[in-house]
Amino acid sequence: MKKSGADMSSSWNISHSSTSLKSRTTYSGSGGATPGGSSVPCERTENSLNLDFTPFETIHKWKRMLECDEFVGARRSKHTVVAYKEAIYVFGGDNGKIMLNDLIRFDVKEKCWSRAFYTGIPPAPRYHHSAVVHGSSMFIFGGYTGDIHSNSNLTNKNDLFEYKFSSGYWVEWKFVGRTPVPRSAHGAAVYDNKLWIYAGYDGNARLNDMWTISLTGDTKQWEEIEQKGDRPPTCCNFPVAVARGCMYVFSGQSGLQITNALFEFNFKTKAWRRISNEHILRGAPPPPARRYGHTMVHHDRFLYVFGGSADSTLPNDLHCYDVDSQVWSILIPEADSQVPTGRVFHASAVIGDAMYIFGGTVDNNVRSGDMYRFQFSSYPRCTLQDDFGKFLSERQFCDVQFIVGTDEVKITAHVAMIAARSQFLRTKILAARDARNQHFEKIFGTTEVPFAERQMLEVKLPGAVPEAFEMVLNYIYTDRIDFRDPFSNKIVLLMMDIYQLAVQFFIPRLEQVCIQYLEFKISKSNVLDALFNSDKMKLTVIKDYCLGFIVKEDNFYDIVMSQDFAALEKALMVEVIRKRLNPGKPTVDMKIDKNVGTTLESDMAVFLKTGGEFCDINLVLEGNIQIGDISPSREAFNSLLRYIYYGDTKMPPEDSLYLFQAPCFYGFTNNRLQAFCKHNLEHNITFDNVLQILEASDRMNVPDIKNYALRMIVHDFTQVARLPKMRMLSRDLLLDVIMAMADILGDIRVNHQDLTSISIHSDI
Repeated sequence: MKKSGADMSSSWNISHSSTSLKSRTTYSGSGGATPGGSSVPCERTENSLNLDFTPFETIHKWKRMLECDEFVGARRSKHTVVAYKEAIYVFGGDNGKIMLNDLIRFDVKEKCWSRAFYTGIPPAPRYHHSAVVHGSSMFIFGGYTGDIHSNSNLTNKNDLFEYKFSSGYWVEWKFVGRTPVPRSAHGAAVYDNKLWIYAGYDGNARLNDMWTISLTGDTKQWEEIEQKGDRPPTCCNFPVAVARGCMYVFSGQSGLQITNALFEFNFKTKAWRRISNEHILRGAPPPPARRYGHTMVHHDRFLYVFGGSADSTLPNDLHCYDVDSQVWSILIPEADSQVPTGRVFHASAVIGDAMYIFGGTVDNNVRSGDMYRFQFSSYPRCTLQDDFGKFLSERQFCDVQFIVGTDEVKITAHVAMIAARSQFLRTKILAARDARNQHFEKIFGTTEVPFAERQMLEVKLPGAVPEAFEMVLNYIYTDRIDFRDPFSNKIVLLMMDIYQLAVQFFIPRLEQVCIQYLEFKISKSNVLDALFNSDKMKLTVIKDYCLGFIVKEDNFYDIVMSQDFAALEKALMVEVIRKRLNPGKPTVDMKIDKNVGTTLESDMAVFLKTGGEFCDINLVLEGNIQIGDISPSREAFNSLLRYIYYGDTKMPPEDSLYLFQAPCFYGFTNNRLQAFCKHNLEHNITFDNVLQILEASDRMNVPDIKNYALRMIVHDFTQVARLPKMRMLSRDLLLDVIMAMADILGDIRVNHQDLTSISIHSDI
């Protein structure tokens, strides 16, 4: 970065890679752009800066609420929780001695508990029932009833009760025709004005049938659903959540088939889909461990899983599944959070942008009466990987061409992305550029050749497999591998080729992704092919894993007795036999070390600082760089570049003020930056930075922020006045501060003395 000679006082030349800028924006001069690139005008109503300076909750923070007093309702487990308007309603469960059928209410605004008013005959005491809300009613279905203390009259139910919130009236529905078998520990959801019941336990076996009934109209008749697709195993004690026209089921008790898979049921097609657990290819954490008695809720584009019993432990991590990217993550709570202890058979619901968790069984089989609140965040998702991936797939603005394999397949890419992520390929590109410059010097007598005369850089990779190289490119741009056909039999062999390139290009994190994926994919049916090819390609790590897999007690007999083993090379047969006789310790640890290698974000962050030799564009601030009608400060524009290059949203509040309009003006693919700017301004203006906010708001003519800053300056004047920045304010802003003080002081009422009667001799 260097000052421009045109205006040494305020103009800056900033050299950058146009590749990164083009991949993240569709700049159209004065308007925004749709994700497809067409320009659209920015509506003032959508992008004007409207801030809320009311009290707020810190995101990702757990907070313990008022515990339910035993006088109001017992501590309990196996109950249900629903949300209606500004209240949480808890029904049923057991307190460790008896089943319950009381209905208690927690007001989230008043933060207090009470017994809910009701008339009519409520459902019999029960637990492991289901509860949903439709319209202004709560519906209770099924569950387990009887006397658990004397172990008598215990039975599952298939009755349906409606509780009308407006009148507090309980009514039992009566049906015609077939009904679901009585059950407990099932799942229930509402979609398309219908109640949907799935799976559960009938007293003898776990189920996986599905039934639905309309909650509107006069016809009260159940319909059994003919399910299609990859159905979950029979299960009970699992949660369900509805999002985007689908019902999601995660884990649960399934006997020997218990799994940590996430299943999706499409209400319109009546088809199930098992969501792939191939998180390895996306560089994402694994799904939560298998469990039962947990909760799952939907908010924004996420599913949140908490608690349950996971292989005899009670974890209290909060897992989050992104429905868009299909990636799991673990949310790290704020440092001052009051995190609930692990528990099972609790219940949860969402009101506004917060999740409430109540009750459950904690350590030593103790019932809980605790209520906890977790504050969600609702930022638009980061599209960094998608944006770079789209840039690769559309092959726009490519400036390097790789000649790959013996057939010399031509594959184009972008110098900046490649150089940022692979030192090996970076060296190859620099060598190709030097060779081209020498050619220009020889032909034209100079390296400064017009763009139209420049040929694209060419880098030869004769030993690479084109399909594998395409996959490596995809990883370089997106940090993940997306196979066109993930179920192909050739995937294992292709992954070996990718691993070989990862080693050659020195991309350690991709090496580990390949090893982990091969561990995930190698099976009895393909391990011999994997062994043969790893030996041929001299991939010692993979070969050693294959040998270890073959000689395992559960695998050895089936593999050795197969026809494929009979056709195996003699030398490899000998190695298998020797490995069986002397297994020894495995020479490879297949566990991913997150500290090995670098991510897309970290590589682009380094490249932004150190990739000067690959820059191909000069950006002149206060010359041709504007956001709307203003030129951003140098610091604000650097914050914008960090966001474009690697999705960074950390910036001072004054930068947020400059950049609030940037997503619209430059045509970003979403308004994520705008959302962070708004949050930053609402929550992070303090006396330490209020003077910078005052200057920026005055420069940008944002009166509501300026007035707020002036009020804060007056309120904290003794602290603000001592800041060095105070001496640097312009004369006009100092006058604004004085006038603000005069306005506020003028509102002060003197209780004991009339100011008009004060004389020079008055004792003030």
